[in-house]
Amino acid sequence: MVKVLVTGARGKVGLAAVKALQAAGHEVTATDRGPAVFERPERGEAAYQQADLTDAGSAWALVHGHEVVVHVAAIPEPTQHPAHVVFGNNLMATFHLIEASVRLGVRRFVNISSETVPGFFFAEREFLPDYVPVDEDHPIRPQDPYALSKHFGEQLCDAAVRRSDLRCTSIRPSWVQTAENYERNLGPQVRDAAELSPGFWSYIDNEDLADAIVLAAETDLPGHEVFYIASPDNAGGHDFAEVVQRYYGDQVEVRPLSRVDASGISCAKAERLLGYRPTRSWRDHLDEQGRAR
Repeated sequence: MVKVLVTGARGKVGLAAVKALQAAGHEVTATDRGPAVFERPERGEAAYQQADLTDAGSAWALVHGHEVVVHVAAIPEPTQHPAHVVFGNNLMATFHLIEASVRLGVRRFVNISSETVPGFFFAEREFLPDYVPVDEDHPIRPQDPYALSKHFGEQLCDAAVRRSDLRCTSIRPSWVQTAENYERNLGPQVRDAAELSPGFWSYIDNEDLADAIVLAAETDLPGHEVFYIASPDNAGGHDFAEVVQRYYGDQVEVRPLSRVDASGISCAKAERLLGYRPTRSWRDHLDEQGRAR
């Protein structure tokens, strides 16, 4: 058991991460911007502290006494806030938490980054990936404030391991789904592969992502490693090579696939180094017509 701080603990990723870390036997402190509930705690409920992590003092006070920090908190995309708010919030919260982790002797920092880091998700001048499935070796060319903030967050991790004993794991999740939103988000892609997305029909269940976060928190890997996390299949179970050829032609190289219905994101590195083994699928929630079961 270790003491783990989870930021963004009331979001769809943070909630699942807190639950999974507790199930793995860890002592969890949860933090978010929402107010505390001044009632008797529910049985097994994680300790909670309200905080704005763009404030350095709050970040340092929260990190103190923890062995692992799992940093989930962020504005999760760039289109619903002014650019400077997205960039400033995401980057400065990450900076304060990493700085505190370095100075206060935290063992491991788990940084929830983003599949958008290569840049082709919210680009003002649109472009396609060089190849699919996308992996950690793909070139990085971000344009928007969200992808930039996540890319710089990974660079902060690089700098931290150069100057300290802190070890870092960055996770780039695909589009995160919960039991409640599969039909809304993935239903159209299941019904029709022509519903294109920059992630090439990739997705991840929030509970599979939480399991990956536990692996990232518990690993003894040295330095800083970056991992994509996605389900191995694509939304709709489409013949991946066929639909890429149909809708993109020769604009995108299709590299060797692990399965016919492969995801647009490769998780081979996470499988190899973290032991990542997802167990959930869109099929658990949707029928072949993309309707809720």
